[in-house]
Amino acid sequence: MGAPRVRTRADLRRERRPRQHPCWDHLYIAPLWPMHDANLGTLLRTCDAVGACLAVPRRAWIDAALTRGNTLRRSSCVHRVADPVSWLTHQRSTGARLIGVELADESIRLGDLPAARTRTVAVLGHEAEGIPAEALALLGQVVEIPMIGTGHSLNVAVAGSLVAYKLAGML
Repeated sequence: MGAPRVRTRADLRRERRPRQHPCWDHLYIAPLWPMHDANLGTLLRTCDAVGACLAVPRRAWIDAALTRGNTLRRSSCVHRVADPVSWLTHQRSTGARLIGVELADESIRLGDLPAARTRTVAVLGHEAEGIPAEALALLGQVVEIPMIGTGHSLNVAVAGSLVAYKLAGML
């Protein structure tokens, strides 16, 4: 058996699905209470990779973080949310599946999370405080990422990326 052939950029472009609209409108990754700006650029890159939209609260520092963190050098699908709980309420009323990434008694393990087959919003909370109670009440499901080490949780970019790939059916 010979050495593996590394695919070229042209190969990768041919293999990827075409982007027909700037908004995929199927999968949203929603860090609605972010703590650190560095994580948002990473999450934006992951959203592009899996064909998801990023939903973020409207704050001046978030726009600056996304601009700084957008290493793709082209526009990505970003939805700015004025009031996270109202936005989640609206998403739920339109039939979206709301999944929180949180440590909870009713949570399922990430490995058991099925891929998104309908409009889905993955809600990520504040890295220290989690998802607020009024938003937790709107969720239809909660997923947790198992950990063996000493930390209590992963940062929002890592957790969001793992969940995005799983929901996109790419893991």
